[in-house]
Amino acid sequence: MRQNNNITEFVLLGLSQDPGVQKALFVTFLLTYFMTMVGNLLIVVTIISSPSLGSPMYFLLACLSLIDAVYSTTISPKLIVDLFCDKKTISFPACMGQLFIDHLFGGAEIFLLVVMAYDRYVAICKPLHYLTIMNRQVCILLLMAAVTGGFVHSVFQIVVVYSLPFCSPNVIDHFVCDMYPLLELACTDTYFIGLTVVVNGGAMCMVIFIILLISYGIILNSLKTYSQEGRRKALSTCSSHITMVVLFFVPCIFMYVRPVSTFPIDKFMTVFYTVITPMLNPLIYTLRNSEMRNAIEKLLGKKLTIFRIRVSLLV
Repeated sequence: MRQNNNITEFVLLGLSQDPGVQKALFVTFLLTYFMTMVGNLLIVVTIISSPSLGSPMYFLLACLSLIDAVYSTTISPKLIVDLFCDKKTISFPACMGQLFIDHLFGGAEIFLLVVMAYDRYVAICKPLHYLTIMNRQVCILLLMAAVTGGFVHSVFQIVVVYSLPFCSPNVIDHFVCDMYPLLELACTDTYFIGLTVVVNGGAMCMVIFIILLISYGIILNSLKTYSQEGRRKALSTCSSHITMVVLFFVPCIFMYVRPVSTFPIDKFMTVFYTVITPMLNPLIYTLRNSEMRNAIEKLLGKKLTIFRIRVSLLV
């Protein structure tokens, strides 16, 4: 128990109180989480084990997939377990931990998408200098910068919430510990605190989203000088990035670019960018990328061949 605070746990109302709906959601989210983990980890393993996928773009894609796997794990397992519980509770430390990790990896993903946009800009607008500019050391430094940005963002969120006094009721009308539902439970005026949260989260999402749209506009405009085949390949890659950016940023902007308040649709929006989007990322990046598809097919074919050899030896 914290000093000057009589709240040691929160009660989560979840997505629905209907037992039938909860069972259907349990199956849905269990399958979604399984597909998310398999899809993202398959991309990571494929990129690591395939020499043909050694370019900076695929290194950053592997990092994005790994972040998505951890990001989804912050939310989905607790959500799935709670769908079978009559009383859904989360301790104060666990709530703070979930909030911190959620915003750490969510923030890191936002900054990593900026890095990936820069990677595409260099590859398309300065192709002759691509491998020189985006060498492995630079990629690692940019990745560390993205994680640091997510860490700073998350620390600010956790400091704000941890310093607030909470009192009864301790019921959160949500399935996850998030900023606005928690601020509404605080026993103090949170107007100015809410504004700082909007600046830290909402404004960051909005500004970066606009920067990304402008950068991809510049990239697409530069494709006029490319051949038809080069333009097709570049458009295929950029369209995957743009789709990912829109799927991730639009719900985040809706959630955080507003004063402290909660709406019934918030649960759906949170499900979308914390559960659905991480599952869609592997599909978005593999279905439109022939190199990734071929590498995955070779990897799975090799594993299947090894499995058959082992089975034949055992028989």
